[in-house]
Amino acid sequence: MANRNPRRRTKKKSLLGKLFPKWYRGNYFDYALLFLVIFLVAFGLIMIYSTSSYTAELKTGVPTYYLVRQGIFAIFGFFVMLIVSCFDYHYWKRLSVLLILFCITLLAAVLVVGVVSHGAARWIELGFISFQPSELAKIAIILYTAHAATDKAARISQWQKMVQVMLLPMITIMLIAKENLSTAIICAAITIMIVFVTSPKIKPFIVLGLFVVAVMGFFLKIAAYRLERIKIWLHPEDYENGYQTLQALYAIGSGGLFGKGLGQSIQKLGFIPESHNDMIFSVVCEELGLFGAACVIVLFILLIWRCVIIAVNAKDLYGALIVVGVVTHISVQVIVNIAVVTNTFPPTGVPLPFISYGGTALVGLLVEIGLVLSVARHIPMPKEY
Repeated sequence: MANRNPRRRTKKKSLLGKLFPKWYRGNYFDYALLFLVIFLVAFGLIMIYSTSSYTAELKTGVPTYYLVRQGIFAIFGFFVMLIVSCFDYHYWKRLSVLLILFCITLLAAVLVVGVVSHGAARWIELGFISFQPSELAKIAIILYTAHAATDKAARISQWQKMVQVMLLPMITIMLIAKENLSTAIICAAITIMIVFVTSPKIKPFIVLGLFVVAVMGFFLKIAAYRLERIKIWLHPEDYENGYQTLQALYAIGSGGLFGKGLGQSIQKLGFIPESHNDMIFSVVCEELGLFGAACVIVLFILLIWRCVIIAVNAKDLYGALIVVGVVTHISVQVIVNIAVVTNTFPPTGVPLPFISYGGTALVGLLVEIGLVLSVARHIPMPKEY
């Protein structure tokens, strides 16, 4: 029987719709965002091998030790990211309260049974892997704060409602700040930005900002090594712990405009401690020069811009706030990492997203990208005729 309406056509399915017909219900997938993330992770794997092969061979006898470990986490992370992107993001609204309460429990457990690494107890040992609960806490804070802010959006400018929205995230942030102030600052920025985007008033955030500064000042005072970092930042040449900062600056300065070439870094040969972690951007500058560093920054700008486009066009406020939380996390972490490497900001342990070595952090970021892709999948698309 002929189609009575010749203008009516069947909807075209995207690639994921064909691959996962039982899971996938959308007709749109943001491949631009996906390719940007794939490129950043692939570039990160290349730089991890370049920066860690010498150290890995000395410690383990296997030059590819860190590359293989990060590669396994990357594959697992991409698999989880695609799974998360296929779920309706509204599903996580039901679990956000349980998730943040679970994170609070884990963070409290870290203070009691946490594994000490680099002078701070931030890890929980699971036998075959070490798990950092603060990475899961970032996801929980994004989902819960977006949920709570959406439910109280009409009256969130009232102090009582704002406190209700921020209570559990602030408890989580306090527990993180005990051992990891830099991550706590990032989580606080995520929380405040989500509430700021929801609220029509600015005055409450001035008071809130002063309160956050006071709290951070308290945590600086109770730990002498944090105050010492400010002194190192001002005069790294006068302190033994300023060695890493100086070596990173030497690496950046010696790279010039186009760098020494991939794999040709001198500072990674033991001069920059664990150069594949937080200080990996300095080796990028040394090997690829100012041009290579600028390209990396441009990639992050494109990634953030793409996420902002998704947030603006999101189907509802909850989806938009999820993307705002992810954008805040990535942008603040990129800014802080590059600022620390260039000694524009006091030294602190913040990895460069998608590029620095760290399996838990990479998987957490890919899960967040999965949430953004899920939001993008539900963007209303015009009907095809």
